[in-house]
Amino acid sequence: MAVELGRAGALVYVTGRTTRERVSEVGRPTETIEQTAELVTAAGGTGIAVPTDHLETAQVEALIERIDREQGRLDILVNSVWGGDHLIEFNTKLWELDLDAGLRMFRLGIDTHVITAHYALPLLIRRPGGLVVEITDGTATSNRRYRDSLCFDLTKNVPHRIAFGLAAELAEYGGTAVSLTPGFLRSEEMLDHFCVTEETWRDAVAKEPHFAIAESPALIARGVRELAADPDRRRWSGQSLSSGQLAKEYGFTDTDGSRPDCDGYFEDVVFGGKEATAADYR
Repeated sequence: MAVELGRAGALVYVTGRTTRERVSEVGRPTETIEQTAELVTAAGGTGIAVPTDHLETAQVEALIERIDREQGRLDILVNSVWGGDHLIEFNTKLWELDLDAGLRMFRLGIDTHVITAHYALPLLIRRPGGLVVEITDGTATSNRRYRDSLCFDLTKNVPHRIAFGLAAELAEYGGTAVSLTPGFLRSEEMLDHFCVTEETWRDAVAKEPHFAIAESPALIARGVRELAADPDRRRWSGQSLSSGQLAKEYGFTDTDGSRPDCDGYFEDVVFGGKEATAADYR
């Protein structure tokens, strides 16, 4: 998302805990904020890496003060803080969960979003038209089905309510707040999980048939780009959106030229029993 905004010419402050000197608990040293900032600049924008732990209020406050000092404005907040995949225990009853891990998930996926918005929004509302994008996993509709882990389920539903609430609070300032989810995402971590690359990702379909509907990170990134460029984006405010929905609305595609409809595929085929393949939903 940072790179796609850079491709549109944006100046992007890239934040997080994994730097070239220090790796967060997520444990992925190949994905640093410095690397991302360089990719933003290479795409045509300006990337600025700022190490920030979004649970540390003083660090987040200092980040926003720096943005204010250097730019005097904040137009877009993509609130994509997470880092809790290693804590998920699917198909495990609440009373059997690792409670510390579950509570840590709340901290990483909920508290970070609230803290960041608390400090960022006074700068964002200084100019009319600001955009807040709360990134989550699953739409409000698809998440009506239980996510098979209570702490994960709660964590990924809260951003919908954050966006809903912020839409009301930002309305008088001309701001827009939405929640946004990818479909079955071919993130670097997911590719590693299946021992494939972006070039060979289809090899993983034999192990996980539903991976046939997978999308690259570019799809949701292009959705954020289109939202940011849309002068009429306030029509979306308060809504739960998906990358596939925005691709259809704005007419963009994934890197392979397809337009995967993950929501439709899971609703119709996986849960609805319709006889169809992922190819019918690309």
